[in-house]
Amino acid sequence: MRKHLRKPSPAMIVACLALLVALSGTGMAAATQLGRNSVGTLQLKDSAVSNAKLRNNAVNSAKVAARSLLRSDFAPGQLPAGPVGPQGPAGPAGAAGATGPAGPAGVVGPVTVRQGSVSVPGSASDKPTPNTFWVTRTVTVSCNSTEKAMSAGTGWSADADDLELATVYMKPVIASNGAVTGFTAKGANNARDGQDHTFTLYVLCYTG
Repeated sequence: MRKHLRKPSPAMIVACLALLVALSGTGMAAATQLGRNSVGTLQLKDSAVSNAKLRNNAVNSAKVAARSLLRSDFAPGQLPAGPVGPQGPAGPAGAAGATGPAGPAGVVGPVTVRQGSVSVPGSASDKPTPNTFWVTRTVTVSCNSTEKAMSAGTGWSADADDLELATVYMKPVIASNGAVTGFTAKGANNARDGQDHTFTLYVLCYTG
């Protein structure tokens, strides 16, 4: 009498397939186990090895390529300053800047009034036509060597309304360096009284 084999149930087929897959995975893992020195740069993805995966002191000078580090790789103050090189040639002059505000007014030193006088004769009253001849005299006043002349004025010893007393001119005395050292003035007398009158030059001198 022949025995008939029963067909496997669907549950049995699924179980057999699962067992087969499990066994093949174990074999594949065993077959693909990495050997020594088998992982190189081609097998590593970019950024695959992070700082946390490096052992302490694993990277030393022997593992760093010469001249591969930059200044930005070091913390501030870690690199010593190099020697100061020679000064380069001066560059071209830049454009003139804008005019700044005016500064405070300077202070003038002590002012001293220095003066000199000269007597100017009057027209002779006994002449046929008195009061027609002007007599002139010149006087010069200089400041001290440590002073400079800043201004000047003139005056007469008489001050009556009907006297003709005049200043012909007044001009500065200028040194070779351009400094004003004093003043010169000329007075003219044509007074009706025919008297001599004193002509005075006043010079303001300051210590500069």
